[in-house]
Amino acid sequence: MTMKAMVMLSGGQDSATCLAWALDKYDWVETIGFSYGQRHIVELNCRRTVLSKIVKLNSKWFSRLGPDFVVPLGGLNRLSGSALLGQKKIDNEPGKIPNTFVPGRNLLFLTYAASLCYESGIDTIVGGMCETDYSGYPDCRSETIKSMQTALSLGMETSFKIVTPLMHLTKSDTWKLAEKLGGNSFVDLIIENTATCYKGDRENKHNWGYGCNNCPACELRRDGYLKYKNT
Repeated sequence: MTMKAMVMLSGGQDSATCLAWALDKYDWVETIGFSYGQRHIVELNCRRTVLSKIVKLNSKWFSRLGPDFVVPLGGLNRLSGSALLGQKKIDNEPGKIPNTFVPGRNLLFLTYAASLCYESGIDTIVGGMCETDYSGYPDCRSETIKSMQTALSLGMETSFKIVTPLMHLTKSDTWKLAEKLGGNSFVDLIIENTATCYKGDRENKHNWGYGCNNCPACELRRDGYLKYKNT
């Protein structure tokens, strides 16, 4: 039986790592991304680059990677005042949900991914959600993902599995996993070709990649990389 998976690929470090993980474990892998008015829309360009370059690292991955789909979700920026959808100052107060949170974003993404899986005969969705070093987003928690798996399976009368390889990993662990999956070549691909910065900064280059170096996403990526290199 052919094992198939749908990877939610944003163009960032975590989803790129999940793509490599899925290509290593499944016989056939398709990808889905979303254009939702995100401030860091540069990630859509990065995801195309990741897709074109990752298959050159491993002949097995080349033969397993299938179609890519990008879904436009323009209405989100009319429903939410998130800093991720506009130019307001990014705020991350301790004990509060960051103002970069887009309410329901991952829930919508998972629903669209499940709909596509239903039509494509795929029962597994792979996502890069993580609650260890996560940014305080409630839709990244394991409890949320398990609940969505149940709801989508019931709502479509299909036994979906939502797999989150990074859920209990630190950002340092995620860097280590990337190296384990694809060696230094894949780590370099992540550094050069993935977008994490909330501001979409592709001008300032660091040893861990491009970014402003002061938004919460850059700080997580930077600190994780430094720990990864020093252990």
